[in-house]
Amino acid sequence: MDIAKPLSDSLVNWFYRELNNGLLKPGDSLPSERELCEQFGVSRTVVREALSYLKKEGVIDTGQGKKTTVAENTHARSFKVGDFPARDEETFQEIIDFLIFFESGAAKIAASKRDSTDLKKIQQALLGMELAIAKGELADHEDYLFHRSIVEATHNGYFIDLNEHLDHSVRKLIRQARLNTSKYSHDLVNEVFSEHAEIFENIKRGNCDGAALAAENHLRQAAKRMNVYLNA
Repeated sequence: MDIAKPLSDSLVNWFYRELNNGLLKPGDSLPSERELCEQFGVSRTVVREALSYLKKEGVIDTGQGKKTTVAENTHARSFKVGDFPARDEETFQEIIDFLIFFESGAAKIAASKRDSTDLKKIQQALLGMELAIAKGELADHEDYLFHRSIVEATHNGYFIDLNEHLDHSVRKLIRQARLNTSKYSHDLVNEVFSEHAEIFENIKRGNCDGAALAAENHLRQAAKRMNVYLNA
């Protein structure tokens, strides 16, 4: 099953390509809304949606009656992971390898630094996931909240900031993984929940190595489930 990408994604991806290739620099003006509409063959609504997202990301500056420009400190905040889901298996594996490193590291630190408030947030996300599954829902939002709560439990600003940069892309990956899993069997859905529960239990017990291993196992299993989608 494939998901039609929002038209605004093409503009967002264009912006980051231009930025990463040095064709856009801090202070540069972007084309007008009308010019972007013509360039990408989309409506003004789509253009404004893309610009709104980029403004929220802090990489462009806009103002009433002013040109839209690349924010001055954009290079410090322009790290992005490529589009999800990746159709190229080699690229997909590189993304998974990166996420394993990031998520297992976050889980390991969270297991040693979490407090009662952190545990409550992670558990609430887990219970929300269980309830959504019981209702036959996708539970992708609850899945996202679960992983974000773990990152926040590291109390490490660098992990938290990097997670914010990954936000847009990881949401897509989680949704696609959930859609892919739900196509096959309810047993797979329950298996995914059990993987999350294992991560939580290790963090709750303060088992750093166990939390890291559980997070790594979850992502490796997710990669296997996603590869079914890639090869479909």
